[in-house]
Amino acid sequence: MLKGKLIHPDIMAALALCGHGDKVLIADGNYPLDSKTGDAKTVYLGLTPGLPTVTDVLAAIQSAINIEKAEVMAPADGTTPEIFGEFQSMLDGMELSKLGRYEFYDACCQPGVRLAISTGEKRVFANLLITVGVA
Repeated sequence: MLKGKLIHPDIMAALALCGHGDKVLIADGNYPLDSKTGDAKTVYLGLTPGLPTVTDVLAAIQSAINIEKAEVMAPADGTTPEIFGEFQSMLDGMELSKLGRYEFYDACCQPGVRLAISTGEKRVFANLLITVGVA
C-alpha cells in the first residue's frame, strides 16, 4: 500500500520515466492541453471546477521528485498573479522564469516535456512548467 502523497498511478509511472532536465506541465482548467503539449503523456485530473488546484498537484508531485526550475505564463500587462507567490513559497523561494503566452505554449510543446496534467484550477495564469532536478 502506498503511503506517500502521490498515489495516482499514471502520474507516478510518467514521473518514473523522467530524467534530469525533463519537464512536467501542471495546467489550469483553461489550458489547451490537447493542442499545446506536444507528445507529452496527458493526465486529466479535473474533477469539478476548482478541484484539484494546481497547487494541490504541485504538492503531491514535490513529494516524489526534486524540482530545479519553474516557468510560468506571465500576463502581457506585466502584473503578477497571486498564485505566483504561492508557487514561490511552495518552491522555497525559487525564482520563476516568466514567459509570454505563446512562448509558454512553445515551451510546453518541446520534446522534453514528458507529462502534462490538467487540473480543475479556475485561477488564471495558474500554469506551471517544472524541470525535474537531481536527487
